[in-house]
Amino acid sequence: MKIGLICPYSINKQGGVLEVVLALKDGLQERGHTAKIITPLPRGNNVEHPDDIIFFGTSTDFRSASHTTAQISSTADNKEIDAILEKEQFDILHFHEPWIPFLSRQLLQRSSSINIATFHAKVPESLVSRSVIKAVTPYLKSVMKYLHVYTAVSESGAEYVAGLTKEPITIIPNGINLQKYRKARKKKHPADEGTILFIGRLERRKGVKHLLTAFQILTQENPHLKLVIAGDGPDREKLELLTEDLKIPNVSFLGYISEDLKLKLLSEADLLCSPALFGESFGIVLLEAMATGTMTVAGNNSGYIDVMQGLGAISLVNPEDTAEFARRLDMLLHEPALRTLWQQWAAGHVKQFDNKLVIDQYEELYKEVLKQHGRSAKT
Repeated sequence: MKIGLICPYSINKQGGVLEVVLALKDGLQERGHTAKIITPLPRGNNVEHPDDIIFFGTSTDFRSASHTTAQISSTADNKEIDAILEKEQFDILHFHEPWIPFLSRQLLQRSSSINIATFHAKVPESLVSRSVIKAVTPYLKSVMKYLHVYTAVSESGAEYVAGLTKEPITIIPNGINLQKYRKARKKKHPADEGTILFIGRLERRKGVKHLLTAFQILTQENPHLKLVIAGDGPDREKLELLTEDLKIPNVSFLGYISEDLKLKLLSEADLLCSPALFGESFGIVLLEAMATGTMTVAGNNSGYIDVMQGLGAISLVNPEDTAEFARRLDMLLHEPALRTLWQQWAAGHVKQFDNKLVIDQYEELYKEVLKQHGRSAKT
C-alpha cells in the first residue's frame, strides 16, 4: 500500500503525536509498504528533506484547546498540493488531529484516496476550551464529510468527535518500542536518597507546580531525595523561581533532553511522576515507565485513567490535593511489596501497547477499508 501520514505539527518540535506518526511510518516501511509523512515546513527551513517526508506550507504558533503551544501548519499552495497528490497516488491518507487548521482541509478537499482520521487530544472542560472548540467545531465539520473512517487513541480522545458524528470510532492505542525500553531496565532499590523523575513539557496543565509542593513535604522526612525535571516550556522560569522561593532542595531542571538521556533517566529513577491535570488523552510516558519497570504516580485525568487500568489505578492521584499527593509518592517509593506487585502488573499490562501490535491494527484497518470501498492497493 501507499500511505500518506499527515502530521499537522512541526517535526522540529518534540511531541506525542509526532512520535506516533514516526513510529507508524517506520513500521509500515518495514512491512514493505510505501509510507510518507506530510507535514508543515518548519520555520527557517533548517531541516533535512528526506525522501519519506513531504513538506507543505510553513509552521505557525498555535495554542491548542488543551493549552499546549505548538507550531502547526499554515495555508499551503493548492497547486503544489495537487502536484504532490498526483505524483504520489496514495491509497490511504491518514490524518492525525484533522481538527487542527489548515493543512488537513486543503488535502482532504483534493484527495481521491481513502481518508482516515485519528484523534489524539482530550479536550478539557474549561470555559476557555469551550470557547476554542466553539470556533474549531465548524472547521472540523467542514472536513468530516471527506473522511471515510474515524479512529482515536483512547475513549478520552474519541469524546470530542463522538459528539459530532454517528459514525463508529475505532480505538487504536498509542504504542512504544517495547523492546527498547525493556533493555533499559535496571533493578531499583529506593531509599531516602532516591530519585523522582518528571518528563514532559513545562506548562500549566502538566501540574509540575503541584509536584514541587508535594516534593517539599517529602523532603522534610527524606532530606536526600532528589527531583529531576526533564523538559522545557513556557513555565520553566516560573517553576525555577517557585523552587527558589520555597527553598525546595535537590531539584534539577535539565531542559530539553535527548532520547538516549531519557532512557538513562527512566532506568535510573525510582519513580516517574506525571501529574498532568487535564488535556491528556493517553500518556505515552506512562507506557515508557511501565516498560522500564519504573514505579509511577500520575494525575487522575481521564486519559491517564484509560491507561492505568486494574492495579495501575493505585498510581492515580489528584495533584491538587498536596497532602495526599505527597503520601502517594511516599508510599510508592518506600513500600517494597507494593512496588513489586505494581511492577508485575506493569510488565504484563504494557505488552498490548507494543508498536508492533499497534501497527498491526492500523495495517488491518487500511486493508479492510480499501476492500470495503472496492479498491486495490497500488504497487
